[in-house]
Amino acid sequence: MTKDISEGTKLSLLKEALENGSIDVGSVLDTIMATKREQVKKIHTYAITAPSHEKGRWQTWYKDKYGKRINIKAPTEEKLLDKLIPIYLSDSNIEKMTFHELYEEWLDYKKSVVNSSNTITRHGQHYRKYFEPSALHNHKVIKIDELLLETECNRIIKNFNLSRKEWTNARTILNGMFEYAVRKRYLVDNPLDKVQILVKFKQVVKKTGKTETYNSDELKELTLYLDRMYAETHDTSFSAIKLNFLLGLRVGELVALKWEDYSENHLHILREEVRNQTTNHYEVVEHTKTNRDRFVVLVPKASDILKKIDSQGDFIFMRDGNRITSRQVAYVLEKYAERQGLSTKSTHKMRKTFASNLNANGVPLDCIRELLGHSNLNTTLGYIYNPLTEKETFDLISKAL
Repeated sequence: MTKDISEGTKLSLLKEALENGSIDVGSVLDTIMATKREQVKKIHTYAITAPSHEKGRWQTWYKDKYGKRINIKAPTEEKLLDKLIPIYLSDSNIEKMTFHELYEEWLDYKKSVVNSSNTITRHGQHYRKYFEPSALHNHKVIKIDELLLETECNRIIKNFNLSRKEWTNARTILNGMFEYAVRKRYLVDNPLDKVQILVKFKQVVKKTGKTETYNSDELKELTLYLDRMYAETHDTSFSAIKLNFLLGLRVGELVALKWEDYSENHLHILREEVRNQTTNHYEVVEHTKTNRDRFVVLVPKASDILKKIDSQGDFIFMRDGNRITSRQVAYVLEKYAERQGLSTKSTHKMRKTFASNLNANGVPLDCIRELLGHSNLNTTLGYIYNPLTEKETFDLISKAL
């Protein structure tokens, strides 16, 4: 019933009760202070030490805004906690912070530690879509319990009919925010850790090698086309595609390769092309997606392709004096599919074909992971499909059995 009363009416009733003396102000203040002390005890990470002798004082430590450790003392535990209240529960801190304010603070932090502006843009898009309309948006952070969070998470998945992967992407924001709050000592633990997803995710049709890779026959036909087009045009976009089936690079890494990265047996992968979400221009940045450089082996076929390319500048793949872009690589695959009357396979399918072919020929998974530049083997497993034709698959099964 109380929830239906307006804030103005509540204030009027409270004022009237105070004037009539029907509320014990002292008792109310004691309750508020007791609640604040409990909140502080949950947030405070240092030990609170009782006095070692009769005239001793209770003491503890806290870190100031510069990270310096400060000792604080008081005659009783209550008075020590009272001294900690303004440190932890000031107006500028967590007591009045809303979910959206925490998101803004966390996003500012993310901007300072990540290189990709596209990541920040995606976070903004996901927040506006899923969390801005939710009950969490204006809720006080310290009042968000696991049940409210669980309710909203399940509602979002159900209302937006999210797949498990789509929810994982959205959940990244929640987890990042709450982990940040724990590290800032706004919260004791991450409430998301206890959330249970009880609704069903959208069922996604499982992908197969037919859609995710170029099988042996398709790759043979595509290679003939690329060789013919390169001979006619000397457009290095065709060579880049042929080479990448032997390298398995992200297309952004492929078009950012420079001659200085090339040695007799290896290519050094240390930069990539990204599309600026604001300007929509393609730019080369001096880091990879994972911020780790790596070396990929050059098999003889790959070396032969590189030796046939005439150097036009710093970048390996150039056309008319300019570096080719990932969009131009994609366009070649689109035009090929159109001419053949086939469904277009994206540039990323080259990478999956590379991984699948290595796996089908017995290359250890951990080696494939390193070549792809993955830090997690589970990510690599998501790239492995059957790249063989039906006949090749049948022959292999027959031989095995």
